[in-house]
Amino acid sequence: MALISSLRARNLQHELMDSPELDPARFVGSLRGLRRVNIATGSARILLPSIEAKARTDGPLRVLDVACGGGDVAIALSKRLNALGVEVHGCDVNPLAVEHATEAAKRVASAASFFRLDAVEDPIPSGYDVVMSSLFLHHLSESHAREFLGKAAEAAGRMILIHDLVRGRAGHLLAYIGVRALLCNDVCHEDGPRSVEGAFTIAEAKALADAAGLDGCSVERRFPFRFLLSWRKS
Repeated sequence: MALISSLRARNLQHELMDSPELDPARFVGSLRGLRRVNIATGSARILLPSIEAKARTDGPLRVLDVACGGGDVAIALSKRLNALGVEVHGCDVNPLAVEHATEAAKRVASAASFFRLDAVEDPIPSGYDVVMSSLFLHHLSESHAREFLGKAAEAAGRMILIHDLVRGRAGHLLAYIGVRALLCNDVCHEDGPRSVEGAFTIAEAKALADAAGLDGCSVERRFPFRFLLSWRKS
């Protein structure tokens, strides 16, 4: 077990699933593993209340899940919020992820749809009330993270929601044990602890948001070892 001596400073590393050379079968295996992780840790549950409350007060919404991976969070939200007229789309830089997410939505008769987008290089399309991301921010350098938050705030008509890991020893241990207990593939075994090592603390996430101009945003701790950054456009 590769425990590091300190998590005081952020240690951003290359993650295997971000590599364009990764074998497609191993990449799909990592998407399936992340789906298990998202279910076990309630990723959709963390995001759901804010979107549901906004839909109940403001009416039907269009939601974009940026860097959606295998699409399981977007699909779960779509199924839960469909009755409120919430339309959920997802985008990812990897076309294999988009294909996997599209097929997953078809299998469960979800209305969620997916398209390719490089969230670092491309502008985030307008026309969405809510721009969200789940477990994406820790993949980015500080400068790219700040730029992404600014682009998301500019594109979102009403609100942005950013769900991510909190860097810390307990979360690092859970990442190491959890991906093995959930029978995730070898890519997840490597990337899980690395993700926590590259994650932001609550204070760091708040500082990024402030630097991106997200005045009045909140960054709140969520179980287990996660945070939810929320910002509403005035």
